[in-house]
Amino acid sequence: MWERLEKREIARRGLRPGPGERPRPDLPAGTDLIPEIKHIVVLMMENHSYDNYLGMLTGRGEGLPLAPDGTPLAVSVLPDGRRFPAHHFPSTAQVGGNPSQTWNASHISFDGGSCGGFASSVAQTIPGGDPAVPMGYWTDADLPFYYGLARTFPVADHWFCSCLGPTFPNRRFLIAGTAHGLIDDLAWDLVDYPEAGTIFDPLTVHDISWRNYHNVRPAKAILKRLLGTPGLVALRRLAQLGRWLPSVMNAVRGNKSFTADLYPLGLARYIRHTGTTQRFFADAAAGTLPAVSIVDPDFGAYSEENPQDISLGESFAGAVVNAVMQGPAWESTLLLWIYDEHGGYYDHVPPPEAVTPDDVPAHNWQLDLPSWVRVALAPLLRKSMAQLENADAGPPTYAQYGFRVPAVIVSPYARPDFVLSELLDHTSVLKLIQEKWNLPPLTRRDAAAVSPLAALDLDAPPAFLKPPTLPAPKAGPFRPD
Repeated sequence: MWERLEKREIARRGLRPGPGERPRPDLPAGTDLIPEIKHIVVLMMENHSYDNYLGMLTGRGEGLPLAPDGTPLAVSVLPDGRRFPAHHFPSTAQVGGNPSQTWNASHISFDGGSCGGFASSVAQTIPGGDPAVPMGYWTDADLPFYYGLARTFPVADHWFCSCLGPTFPNRRFLIAGTAHGLIDDLAWDLVDYPEAGTIFDPLTVHDISWRNYHNVRPAKAILKRLLGTPGLVALRRLAQLGRWLPSVMNAVRGNKSFTADLYPLGLARYIRHTGTTQRFFADAAAGTLPAVSIVDPDFGAYSEENPQDISLGESFAGAVVNAVMQGPAWESTLLLWIYDEHGGYYDHVPPPEAVTPDDVPAHNWQLDLPSWVRVALAPLLRKSMAQLENADAGPPTYAQYGFRVPAVIVSPYARPDFVLSELLDHTSVLKLIQEKWNLPPLTRRDAAAVSPLAALDLDAPPAFLKPPTLPAPKAGPFRPD
């Protein structure tokens, strides 16, 4: 019943074909072109740049530029001449609300391609914030599991987030090849759907299993979806009104739920394709993971977003990676450990220009209101509009990648001692899925993307058929709530 309802919902959307052909136009869509890999697992954590985490991974990948004595050379300078050099954080705790990865702060950090605006991004967008914080980094003493993972399996040292912005737009790129205009993390803006749909649509149509494992209480998510898709959209629109009515907003706020929900997710799709964190570990142990898995952390506890202790997120990620490696399906699995965006932390590699995904401009509809409307509403909305402008000011385009993020490709077929330096971004995950199951691209961005398959050697016996032993996370074993 649920399958029939889901496919009917997809048909009702009237999705339009994306640009470009299937990888093999001579074969039907849904054809398995890479039979060696049966399971793709995407573990996307939160808010750290490559240099912030792996910048001190010496001898492997493009990390922080170092002086002869091994200290980083990076420094960020404010217009008044104050200098803030790269420095090692004294603990794995983070500063609450600093740094910032808003659209505005990210473009200030980019600074026209110099990557020289990280201190300025704090000085300009966080009142009273310490401009030194974005220049901090951690080492293998702080993140032993992550450094062990990156020293063992192929590290992708030019994996960029998909846009110079925060979580929601970048996770939208992961599942649809476009943010479809979104530039912030306001839950009430998540009511649209891209013309070509998300990657979940062709997977469902061609009976390719997928699941998003998350930590949101199922009862809460199901109750919302009992309203149906129109009801869920109406609820989010109510939250939009709550932007101006705080008591209403507090009642319906649903910020950061799970990745598949960044476009409206109906009841049938929720029932069929989501599961709890506990179910992920059970499925991994039983060898019953679906063809495509997205594993979300608990965004409020161990996603590694500030002010969380990053060692707790490392513990969760370590448990996910080890569960996959120790499971009976390891021999046919590919896991990607990546981050949605840089979190405001420094990276020295300028993000290159990117193919615009579609014709939908980057925008915030509140800031796009006609000037006469904004003037009329100014007495009521002056503070709110100022906050929106502080977060969302910037160019209305997705023609630039975001900063580099940590990325490692984990599979028995992974090439030992290999660094993948091709330009990748989150739509590389879409390209991988499309190359695996002969699916067409969704947008111009994933049509132009490169998949991470070069990190694998599918013609030789798998080098990591016996899973390697990796260092224990600093916080010890993962302890779920």
